[in-house]
Amino acid sequence: MKIQVWSDYVCPFCYIGKRRLEEALSEMPFKDQVEVEFKAFELDPNSPVQIDKTIHEALAAKYGMSVEQAKQANEGVGQQAASVGLTFNFDEMKPTNTFDAHRLTKFAMTKGKEKEITEKLLFAYFTESKHIGNTETLADIGDSVGLDKEEVINVLQDKTAYANDVRMDQSIAAQYGVSGVPYFVINQKYAISGAQPRETFVNALQKVWEEENPKPVFQDLSSEAGAFCTDDGCVVPEKNEEK
Repeated sequence: MKIQVWSDYVCPFCYIGKRRLEEALSEMPFKDQVEVEFKAFELDPNSPVQIDKTIHEALAAKYGMSVEQAKQANEGVGQQAASVGLTFNFDEMKPTNTFDAHRLTKFAMTKGKEKEITEKLLFAYFTESKHIGNTETLADIGDSVGLDKEEVINVLQDKTAYANDVRMDQSIAAQYGVSGVPYFVINQKYAISGAQPRETFVNALQKVWEEENPKPVFQDLSSEAGAFCTDDGCVVPEKNEEK
């Protein structure tokens, strides 16, 4: 089974949805046969790298609400995060452009470090309040998962490096009609939209696995009744007795 996950590093429900998917997968007897691949999606491609506002102020300006309303909304999201063991530090978050973070992920994928870098970037933004649009910060995060720091810096300074990979993910998302994230596609046939409850993921995974891996239909090829034994004793059909 292959699960493709479109998400953005400044999307709180992407982190929450990731955890719920992981919780559901941990219950599946076939979990070792599931590949999870993360796809790039930018909630705001036009966002500047440096935003001199708190996340509360940025959300208030974007959605036409008061800063207090934004704080209340974020508090509710934080409670959902806590329900899956995550800590969101909204007061210190640094909103930014995530294109370079996605490019870093594509580079990390070539080194077999996609899972590690994805988790590190989400944790860095939501919990550690790091500026994940900053090249040096991204290089440190890359270094923390075993990537060569200087190589990461060179990749990030070359604005064309892995840019097409990011754009390709976004193009595929557009073809699927994806307008919001997280968005999960299973075996390129089934979709789950949003940070659904863990039970939804459990049911979906079980359903897809059963449909994609049907149990074999056995046919009884016996020509006649045969002798057999159970815990209560053995039975010999009359025809066999005559023989």
